[in-house]
Amino acid sequence: MTAKIGLQNTNPVAVAAFLAFTLAGAVGTAATHRPYSAIAGAAMGIYLLSAIKVVRQWERAVKLRLGRYVGLRGPGICLIIPIIETLNQFVDQRVRVASVSAESTLTRDTVPVNVDAIVFWMVWNAEKAILEVENYGDAITLSAQTGLRESIGRHELHQILAEREMLGQELQRILDEKTNPWGITVQSVEIRDVQIPAQLQDAMSREAQAERERRARVILGTAETEIADKFATAAATYKDNPVALHLRAMNMLYEAIKERGSMVIVPSSAVETMGLGGSLAAIALNKQS
Repeated sequence: MTAKIGLQNTNPVAVAAFLAFTLAGAVGTAATHRPYSAIAGAAMGIYLLSAIKVVRQWERAVKLRLGRYVGLRGPGICLIIPIIETLNQFVDQRVRVASVSAESTLTRDTVPVNVDAIVFWMVWNAEKAILEVENYGDAITLSAQTGLRESIGRHELHQILAEREMLGQELQRILDEKTNPWGITVQSVEIRDVQIPAQLQDAMSREAQAERERRARVILGTAETEIADKFATAAATYKDNPVALHLRAMNMLYEAIKERGSMVIVPSSAVETMGLGGSLAAIALNKQS
């Protein structure tokens, strides 16, 4: 991104002044029938055309007199002496954006990554920016690119992926220290995108899938352990209480035969042991009735 520094085009105020004096000279010549008025009006119009400059609200202009710096001008209308003075360098003091990228840069754990970032910066001292840096726009872009590569090299891949804000703050600090002597401040740096090789993406995807499967198996094993503990507790209860065991058996049998059309074959020894003869007869009579 190049800095917006260049020749300011002729402004409407200077053009209007030129036309007004030229027209006044022409009217004076027509009234007096002498060409002096037209010549004087045209000369004054040409002078004002070169002397009147307009600096916009967000700009500051550097005024040079015979090549020597004499100060900043603007915003508003500024008058200069043509040929002797120049007002040709205008500094935009609004917040500007520079897009930087670092391609195939190795991280601390030697992984090549492509990182795109956005740098928000502004000129806070136009005098320093003009007099000390030839092209501060290019200087910002190249410095940001170099600083981004340095920051990537100091961090591992997982830090870059998980802590983009931290990486941006570190890059902002590095750039701000470098650009402050130029009269430029870096307000913020945002990491826009981090790209890693396709093979590494597949490996990370398989690793994440394996980790999810491991967690699922751990959860299933924990559930089985809890169920086994509950069964052990229930067995201890039934061991010391035969009546509770018989009631549980009767409940299980009832759950098995309560659906219409179902059939359960129970050994006679089990019926006698649990005393289910009378209970089964009662159930059969209820269904027949």
